Amino acid sequence: MDDGTLMLRYRDGDVRAFETLYQRHKAPLYRYLQRLCRSPDTANDLFQEVWGKVIASRERYEVRAQFNTFLFRIAHNCAIDHFRRAASVQAKVTADIYSMADELPGSVAERPESQAAQAQLQADFAHALNALPPEQREAFVLYEESGLSLAEIGKASGVSMETAKSRLRYAVAKLRVALGRHDPERIERATVHPSHVAVAATLQPGVEL
Repeated sequence: MDDGTLMLRYRDGDVRAFETLYQRHKAPLYRYLQRLCRSPDTANDLFQEVWGKVIASRERYEVRAQFNTFLFRIAHNCAIDHFRRAASVQAKVTADIYSMADELPGSVAERPESQAAQAQLQADFAHALNALPPEQREAFVLYEESGLSLAEIGKASGVSMETAKSRLRYAVAKLRVALGRHDPERIERATVHPSHVAVAATLQPGVEL
């Protein structure tokens, strides 16, 4: 059953429909919040706030876009509200870069030189992603985690599709430059996690978004 139908069923009182939605989306939503906040405690608070707003809005829900777009739009707004309350938007809207780097699996080879190259790839990836402007970083993390199209990323972020596309292009271009000296096959192997497959493809030279 698709997400929109499940949300409509939940609106009509089917609690199991909500449980299904929660199980489908809890992991990518939490990773998105954690990478923006760099704080597990803040991510946990926002995670609960987002689902609370989903529950509170169930009676007004209409299928106008994918549930993913609806969910990540709420998450985006909750994060921005939090950063504004903290009066530190620029300082707080940063991805948990070292967490992302840690998710890159270790090298298949056990040779010291291979392990060293893998460690350098992780460090370069972490540094490059940390250096991205917040709006480009958010576009990249949304692209990686949410499964949304560019148009849906724009809606979730409150910008046009072209703006979302531009932000993602700049992010990917900068990451390509940062990782350009690494073996493309190593980059692909390092992104075998399902949420990294599309990202690995975009980081290859000559690939257009």
